[in-house]
Amino acid sequence: MFSYLRKRFTSHIRDCSRRRARLVSKDGRCNIEFGNVEQSRFVFLIDIWTTILDLRWRYKMTIFISAFLGSWFLFGLLWYVVAYIHKDLPEFNPSINHTPCVENINGLTSAFLFSLETQVTIGYGFRCVTEQCATAIFLLIFQSILGVIINSFMCGAILAKISRSKNRAKTITFSKNAVISKRGGKLCLLIRVANLRKSLLIGSHIYGKLLKTTITPEGETIILDQVNIEFIVDAGNENLFFISPLTIYHIIDKNSPFFHMAAETILQQDFELVVFLDGTVEATSATCQVRTSYIPEEVLWGYRFAPIVSKTKEGKYRVDFQNFSKTVAVETPHCAFCLYNEKEAKAKEKKGFDNPGFVLSEVSETSDTKM
Repeated sequence: MFSYLRKRFTSHIRDCSRRRARLVSKDGRCNIEFGNVEQSRFVFLIDIWTTILDLRWRYKMTIFISAFLGSWFLFGLLWYVVAYIHKDLPEFNPSINHTPCVENINGLTSAFLFSLETQVTIGYGFRCVTEQCATAIFLLIFQSILGVIINSFMCGAILAKISRSKNRAKTITFSKNAVISKRGGKLCLLIRVANLRKSLLIGSHIYGKLLKTTITPEGETIILDQVNIEFIVDAGNENLFFISPLTIYHIIDKNSPFFHMAAETILQQDFELVVFLDGTVEATSATCQVRTSYIPEEVLWGYRFAPIVSKTKEGKYRVDFQNFSKTVAVETPHCAFCLYNEKEAKAKEKKGFDNPGFVLSEVSETSDTKM
């Protein structure tokens, strides 16, 4: 038992030491931070709408509640000041013929309640503005307009936050691993993607970026250098009919960055494959982008995905997501270079080639025979 635990602990320590840094997590979040930014953080207030939308829900709700409570309390103070200046409060012992600016304001609490009733247009009818003070009438108009602006902005921000296509992207899932195997006689890198909703993504487009560290001929080291990776679906990589899981694949040819990798050396490589799916949400017509990434440990050489689509007796098509990321070992060349050499050798066997160094010489035959 002790040896088993020690083996598991050693394996866990080894895995943690080999863990690679990701730029994009499996759920699409970017693992990057900015340091020593010269511009002040107040520049984000210029685009306050985007800043509010990007905030997390706990901060957004804090701002939402603070905006309303703060405006109610601020205008409550102003109504109290108006009543205090006009000597409408009971502490001034107003006469019976005295007409207050706002009736039934007896202190700060009642001023706060009147501010709340004014801004949210409740209108209980117990407290109201009279025509005695122009200042009170102006304050009433100003608070009503400002209340509408605050209400429209905050409610619009919450509605936009709820309806963001970022939430729709969570119902698009990629396979846990990518696989490399033969497809159509070519060595390909394959990834499976599925739409968990029955509503479609219109105009979907799939592409990838290979992130790696490269050194230029001038000796410059470029971290996170991006190389385009073209993915193909049998029906084309644009305007996908994304109603059932699709298997996208990248052909590993001589122009592919995976061409010089092999089954024995892929784990020693330092790269991150980021896959993107762009599309338009059918229900809201908003565009969304789904991202995921694969590191060398998540690329399985010599495997293919298990079938997941079957047909029932009732004539319906059934998708078994239990086998969505399941892989099956298949016979696969250990490198793309070997596969292409094998094809070239077979092609040469079927063709004839002239030997330019071959010379046909004729031998003259004589009928004389020497005894």
